[in-house]
Amino acid sequence: MKIGISCHHTYGGSGAIATELGKALALKGHTVHFFSQAAPFRLGLYSRNIHCHEIEAMNYPLFETPYHSLALASKIAEVAYYEELDVVHAHYAIPHAISAMLARQMLEEKCPASECFRIVTTLHGTDITIVGADRSMSDAVRLAINKSDGVTAVSGYLRDETIRMFTPRKPIEVIYNFVDTTVFKRLPGRRDLLGLDGGKVVIHISNFRPVKRIMDVLAIFERVQREIDATLLLVGDGPDRGEAETWVRQQGIGGKVRFLGKLDDIVPLLSIADLMLMPSNVESFGLAALEAMACGVPVVVTDAGGFPEFVRQGVDGFRHAHGDIEGMSRSALSILQDEAVWQRFSEAAVSQAGRFETALKVEEYEAFYRRLIDEARQRAASDKTHNK
Repeated sequence: MKIGISCHHTYGGSGAIATELGKALALKGHTVHFFSQAAPFRLGLYSRNIHCHEIEAMNYPLFETPYHSLALASKIAEVAYYEELDVVHAHYAIPHAISAMLARQMLEEKCPASECFRIVTTLHGTDITIVGADRSMSDAVRLAINKSDGVTAVSGYLRDETIRMFTPRKPIEVIYNFVDTTVFKRLPGRRDLLGLDGGKVVIHISNFRPVKRIMDVLAIFERVQREIDATLLLVGDGPDRGEAETWVRQQGIGGKVRFLGKLDDIVPLLSIADLMLMPSNVESFGLAALEAMACGVPVVVTDAGGFPEFVRQGVDGFRHAHGDIEGMSRSALSILQDEAVWQRFSEAAVSQAGRFETALKVEEYEAFYRRLIDEARQRAASDKTHNK
């Protein structure tokens, strides 16, 4: 198949999943065209089956924002026509699915609708819970969903939220986020690279937005470090970092908390981590936690969103109501203070992550694509017979 993938190039679960999906499809012999503002951050080495198209949008003084969505649509239409794409997979309803829809309309005079690409839209979370919840954008999100040929969500939670908010006219299939366990696996530790002599290592990875509850991460860790020797690694950056750094200094625990910023290669850090904290208000899935589990890191997370769909309570991690600082602290200590318990949780985490292996989910996407293509061909054949 010839597949276009439209996605964000920056840090975040949607961009990571879109990129890893495209790479895996290319390895299986499919031709993949990425559409984004820059090369996706996880793209890595060149592949003969992968092509990147960076979107350059003009600026016009009468408008406050560049014409990104229109430029994206034009680029998709151009590539789809000359490369004969079978599918354009939009990761996020806005702007990617809308742009794919416009691209197909641009091609109406050049090719019959039955011969044009199918649009697959994957909903990742904020396109529904934040963008879609905004009154100025809700109708655009609804249109993107209803005009797509097929729609998937990364968790049952997100599917149910989408149905509740938009009552879409077509079914939404769940294809879970995934992890490449050949890449995300526990490696020999290099604690010396961070100057860590001993003690436990707790890690948190996010974009430091309010929904991630960074201050809860710190509050939990502050209680943990009272009981055991521990270091907290904070990976990422965002609007709440400044407040977090100030709080750490005020509490006098600056020597135990490392702000590492945005990093591409997180496997070495996960390989020395003993526990991941993700006390978010809600997560549509929680990819960072799954990647940690693949590296043998037990997790303490929120009992909301997509977490209950892959974090097993008391088996590979613990789930608590968001804001339950004391409960999360107790759970963290129960894992960190007993080596036998940690080993059991770690092994269970690796086993559970294997159920979300990249190869398994890529097969689901391939089947989804083929079904949509076959349905379009059958409709075209039926219409042709009917017109005779």
